Amino acid sequence: MQQQVEGASHSGADTAWHALDMESALEALEAGRTGLSEGEARRRREIHGPNRLRPPARQSGLKRFLLQFHNVLIYVLIAAAVGTAFLQHWVDTGVILGVVLINALIGYLQEGKAEKALDAIRDMLSPKAMVLREGRRQTVDAQELVPGDVVVLQAGDRVPADLRLLQAHNLRIDEAVLTGESVAVEKGTVPVARDAELGDRTSLAFSGTLVSYGHGLGLVTATGDRTEIGRVSTLLSQVATTTTPLLRQMAQFSRWLSAGIVAIAAITFVFGLWVRGYAGMEMFLAAVSLAVAAIPEGLPAIMTITLALGVQRMARRNAIIRRLPAVETLGAVTVICSDKTGTLTRNEMTVQEVITGDRHYRVSGVGYAPEGSFELDDREVDPLKEAGALPELLRSAVLCNEAQVHHRDGQWRLEGDPTEGALITAGLKAGLDLEELHGRMPRTDVIPFESSHKFMGTLHHNHGGHGFIFMKGAPERILAACTHQRTVQGDVPVDRAWWEQEMEAVAARGQRLLAVAVRTVPAHHEVLSFDDMEGEMVLLGMLALIDPAREEAIRAVADCHRAGIQVRMITGDHALTARAIGEQLGIVADAGEVLTGREIEEMDEDQLRERAQHVRVFARTTPEHKLRLVRALQARDHVVAMTGDGVNDAPALKRADVGVAMGIKGTEAAKEASEMVLADDNFASIAHAVEEGRTVYDNLKKAILFILPTNGGQGLTIVAAILLGLSLPLEPVQVLWVNMVTAVTLALALAFEPPEPGLMSRRPRDPGTPLLTGFLIWRVIFVSALLLIGAFGHYYWMLQMQGAARELARTVAINTFVVGQIFYLFNSRYILESVLNLRGLLGSRPVLLAIGVLVVLQLLFTYTGPFQFLFNTAAIGLGEWARILVFGLVLFLVVEAEKALLRRRWQDRGGLA
Repeated sequence: MQQQVEGASHSGADTAWHALDMESALEALEAGRTGLSEGEARRRREIHGPNRLRPPARQSGLKRFLLQFHNVLIYVLIAAAVGTAFLQHWVDTGVILGVVLINALIGYLQEGKAEKALDAIRDMLSPKAMVLREGRRQTVDAQELVPGDVVVLQAGDRVPADLRLLQAHNLRIDEAVLTGESVAVEKGTVPVARDAELGDRTSLAFSGTLVSYGHGLGLVTATGDRTEIGRVSTLLSQVATTTTPLLRQMAQFSRWLSAGIVAIAAITFVFGLWVRGYAGMEMFLAAVSLAVAAIPEGLPAIMTITLALGVQRMARRNAIIRRLPAVETLGAVTVICSDKTGTLTRNEMTVQEVITGDRHYRVSGVGYAPEGSFELDDREVDPLKEAGALPELLRSAVLCNEAQVHHRDGQWRLEGDPTEGALITAGLKAGLDLEELHGRMPRTDVIPFESSHKFMGTLHHNHGGHGFIFMKGAPERILAACTHQRTVQGDVPVDRAWWEQEMEAVAARGQRLLAVAVRTVPAHHEVLSFDDMEGEMVLLGMLALIDPAREEAIRAVADCHRAGIQVRMITGDHALTARAIGEQLGIVADAGEVLTGREIEEMDEDQLRERAQHVRVFARTTPEHKLRLVRALQARDHVVAMTGDGVNDAPALKRADVGVAMGIKGTEAAKEASEMVLADDNFASIAHAVEEGRTVYDNLKKAILFILPTNGGQGLTIVAAILLGLSLPLEPVQVLWVNMVTAVTLALALAFEPPEPGLMSRRPRDPGTPLLTGFLIWRVIFVSALLLIGAFGHYYWMLQMQGAARELARTVAINTFVVGQIFYLFNSRYILESVLNLRGLLGSRPVLLAIGVLVVLQLLFTYTGPFQFLFNTAAIGLGEWARILVFGLVLFLVVEAEKALLRRRWQDRGGLA
């Protein structure tokens, strides 16, 4: 057995250090309590390497830029540019390549910062460590630590490596970044069960956690990537980020559109060459014009700008977006998996109940702010005037205490242990004057809290010469020291059976219990000993504490449920506490099922996927469990948002469709692994972000529905000209003007549209739904046909009936397109609803501004020399403008009539879905 342990430690395999006693751990690592020699430390460093995390492989900036061209529509445009260059149409070639380059630059700049999650985790490692080398203390660079080193831990230190504790004096370590627990963990040297959860391995100290109280010695068992935080880092580096629903839809849309464009261009080329007898070069140029006309070149820019505007709106509502596509993904979220501590709860312990021998009080208010009241039988009482034990219990809890609560910068802040801080706040709520109380009852001696004896004791004397011993700690330990309990009738023998029943009831509500007792001693008693704490103590009562749910989080969970979004809580805390908070939040019903990490480990992937569909609360989870749960939900086609603030959340945050980190209490590792950061750490901000995400998606739909008919109308116009044997009504460079300037200018206004009524009453859209549904395809075809009739009809009439020059006829056709776009922009403000009212016509300042800008641009395009030279245009007269404006008005009215005819039918089928 010993050989197996040594082999495991030497290879860095999974040795259960928490289950080994101290001597076995020292023997396994061939170390002693006085530490290693310098020579042995150097030898081991050559074997194990430095105590740091390996940096991740980085993708070069050039590669990221080149990947912007990896899109089938871009390939078609590049092929068109090559074709025009071959024909020596250099202006067309330059404009097409310019469009391609602009889109690539926009994508490159908006792709977001390079992944820095692993850097953030590495920054959490301690830079220095105090070690014993040959029995002497010395401070070394933490990177020099090796397995077998003995490290000295003191309050305020960051643990520099994974340690098996050899000494622990009142040692408490804050492990929230790794386990999610809100209270510092009491550490000791006694081995624990081999299968103990990470948060229950009290004989270990983990790299990156913080010593909040006490001191100790620890034997280094793992360094660098082999530590628990290193395992999280490795897990994070192996997690593949998921693509967003919009990007998946756009990729599918691009493939179908490019295939259709190439097919139509090829058929048109063959028809013109063989049936109409066009010259090969002329038909090749026509095919290029058709391809350029049909490709929505302005769409990537519109998408980027629409998403960027969504980012700005979300920032105003305390949701900071780090990666642009996450804006839209929020609108598709079907499940939010939330960490508990600091996200759904306040991460501030609070006394909620006070139990004395004959009364049960409830305490209102949350956090460290002394705002709240005491209630007995639903009646508010003055706790300092109550008969019985309550007044003395509150005074004792404040005096037997090391914490302080201060009002600073507009907030109540804690200095010390969160549990003790909650007792101070309860005393302040009761109206105690802490300064006066400490002055009247000064402390004479103290026995600090230690996990070995599970209590704290203090000795006080008042100015009348009376002595008092106050004792607080674990209920079972305090009960064992008490012979009596205080009631309204006086001190009576302790009813242990009744107290055990009360303790079970409180534990079932997920609350932590702390008991308080008192004993009077003579005035000359000035030294406190352990014997003083055994027997003859009088039990004053117990206080029930919990890290309470945020009020705004309760409302936000209800809002999410109304929006068809499921909320799940995934926490490292105990199952009873998790269920209690889940019930407060409305995530789970009374006695709802809670799945623990150990149960998750026993399931295969299929079993987990099934259970994850129905269970709402998960407790005692590790980073691997959180990651598996996110994957299980995604396997059932859910779009998952994961919230968290600790290092333990980082892998799941990265894997989720939208990772949401806390901005105030979140670690840098969590922030860098996420797509969104909440500036106010408020779960309610997620509901606002979902609303903005849905608005962004609606506005993108409107923009696409506006742009595609322009491309369709232009493509059909070119096809119609070839079918009739006419010269091309649009040259490639003119097509690009319409696609990149006029269409983008107008479509941009739709990015500013406000949310439509009932937005948050809809169910989340199916992420598998294509970008263009049947209704939207119909609208694109319908408006494309209208633009074809107007633009090609006007071109044909000018060219064939009026004998106009080709440049003039083309200019008329282009302006017919543009004016048709202007009128159709009003239609596009509401996909289904009518705009025939003042709000629809004049209610959007961005729409009116975009129209004004476009009118100026189009006049320059038509009448100024440089534009006429570049785009082969000619000045047109008032008669042509009159016909163009009449066409625009007719198009507007026809589309509104189509809405009225089909509105009820498409609303019954889900409207925008």
